[in-house]
Amino acid sequence: MNIPTHLAVLDDEVDITQLLATYLGHHGFRVSQVHSGKALMELMARDAPALVLLDLGLPGEDGFSIARALREHWRCGLVIVTGRGDAVDKVVGLEVGADDYVTKPFDLRELLARIKAVLRRLTPASAPPAPAPAEPAASTSLRFAQWQLDTAARRLLDPSGAEVALTTGEFDLLTALVTHAGRVLSRDFLLVHTRGRDGGPFDRTIDVQIGRLRRKVEADPDNPQIIKSVRGAGYILVPRVEAG
Repeated sequence: MNIPTHLAVLDDEVDITQLLATYLGHHGFRVSQVHSGKALMELMARDAPALVLLDLGLPGEDGFSIARALREHWRCGLVIVTGRGDAVDKVVGLEVGADDYVTKPFDLRELLARIKAVLRRLTPASAPPAPAPAEPAASTSLRFAQWQLDTAARRLLDPSGAEVALTTGEFDLLTALVTHAGRVLSRDFLLVHTRGRDGGPFDRTIDVQIGRLRRKVEADPDNPQIIKSVRGAGYILVPRVEAG
């Protein structure tokens, strides 16, 4: 028997959490409803879900701070579902590590598709195959500039061997760059390979995630030597990539 995937819905409006719990429950998910950041953290500690649906507009609480806490302590999918549709809020939401950003009012079918897309990216075996890499590598361990990317274990090790935490989107983006090292990849290409067909036209997504990646892998993020921008074309991973 398949174990249903556990989701958590954090929203201060009980009607919304009940609606989502009922709808997602009918589609085979186990859904926990919480109505405060404290309640979510208690749930994460005892029964962490695979994905959290997070509302930003919580009375007396900072939704972005809750998102940061999730990213610091747990590896789970994170979809922001909120009435705050301003472009600045979207950028900040992506910067703190959200895998997707959905504004209210939303279509339940679209939200379900986005949840499934994030969960697919969390499960390497179910991800769609990428185009053949520019540089062949039989091993799932790829080295570049003394960094090591393990595509099977979904881990990034820095030159000292310490693991560096990456969000799902950051890992998928870095994998696309590493497996196509030396090639300029357009934003559209990277958007498809990190968010799939459910990604939408929000072009800043890739730029935001590139900025986050640079802060993690570059000695000087303001003068990047590993992930370079190509004006009007996209991004390129410069160092040579080797298997091993």
